Amino acid sequence: MKTEQIYELFRKSTGINTDSRTIKPGELFFALWGDKFNGNTYTEEALGRGASWAVIDDPLYETESTILVDDSLFELQALAAHHRRMLNIPVLAITGTNGKTTTKELIAAILSRKKKIHYTRGNLNNHIGVPLTILSAPADTEMMVIEMGASHIGEIRSLCLIARPDFGIITNIGTAHIEGFGSFEGVVKAKTELYEHLRKVNGIALYNDKNPVLTEKIFKMVNRAVPYSDPTGIELLLDVISSDLFLKVRATYQHKSYDINTSLFGEYNHENIKAAIATGLFFDIPFEDIVTAVEEYHPENNRSQVLSKEKNTLICDSYNANPSSMVTAIHAFKDLASDNKLIILGDMLELGDKTEAEHERVLQELKSLNPEAVYLAGPVFSSLADKHGYKSFGSTEKLKDYLKRIHWKDSRY
Repeated sequence: MKTEQIYELFRKSTGINTDSRTIKPGELFFALWGDKFNGNTYTEEALGRGASWAVIDDPLYETESTILVDDSLFELQALAAHHRRMLNIPVLAITGTNGKTTTKELIAAILSRKKKIHYTRGNLNNHIGVPLTILSAPADTEMMVIEMGASHIGEIRSLCLIARPDFGIITNIGTAHIEGFGSFEGVVKAKTELYEHLRKVNGIALYNDKNPVLTEKIFKMVNRAVPYSDPTGIELLLDVISSDLFLKVRATYQHKSYDINTSLFGEYNHENIKAAIATGLFFDIPFEDIVTAVEEYHPENNRSQVLSKEKNTLICDSYNANPSSMVTAIHAFKDLASDNKLIILGDMLELGDKTEAEHERVLQELKSLNPEAVYLAGPVFSSLADKHGYKSFGSTEKLKDYLKRIHWKDSRY
């Protein structure tokens, strides 16, 4: 069966699902392979739960309600690419080492003031998540904002072939999950695949003109580029007023200034906010609406998130951490005016042969700031903890057990 024929079945369905446990009646089930499972084995369960059809790539599980293809993942991606063409709407892609999720959330909040926006939810930013995001776009969507993550060279290029973005943002480039890239230069090559795509389609890149790496690449790789500081031919200024717990900034545009009280922790979010404001102005969102959208945004994704509890205030910036984001967060926490501060760090993954060196670099940076108290979790940090004099736990579960037993009132850890 051709992709166009499967697309007609998709249009009659209630959506796409790759998890047989959560199938809803009328959904189209795609049997995908994982590292430790064969999704085809769940075909009968998915159909039993009400799936209208099951797309499979193993003939052993073929029935009257299955569609046999060469590769279920490839077919999912092809279907998403076809749906994107049928929607024929602008797509903004966002990638980068740090800040891409917060930037995406802020931009979606701002653009939603004027347009029907469909955007990446949760962590659906990879070779499976991007197709699922596109296929879940309602028929009345006016624009999509797609987050793109990458763990190896070539992945952003592949995602661009599916999503075909007309606009793009690279938030920054640093040492994140370097295992699949080999080096910092490999990370640069992987992220700038978005710029390569935009050049081919004569698309527009919005970029941080204060970032020397991105500025250099922009002028070499992209035909059309819009700097954050000048998104409409009129200068945009964004200054940090204060960053004690919650970041407060002043935005100035067309001789108007607004003090914006955000719910984001850390001065490092300054760049994410400027990216979002510049994008909103570029897409003709009124300045006042942009300010309101930024102030009303409350993070709920373990990124720059502040949680107030009965006895403590927790600052959670933990999702998929990498060396550059961890060091930045540590510095922001050090500058926070508060008593009895405790830093909890967990192992960073996907760093390959640089794993120990990158964890050691974080601890050296941490040591230079002379923190009040530090807990480390995970086998890598634990192996390095003793020489730095930090308390460590071999796993997150052991740390959680310890935290449950401790009496926090008047505690010095």
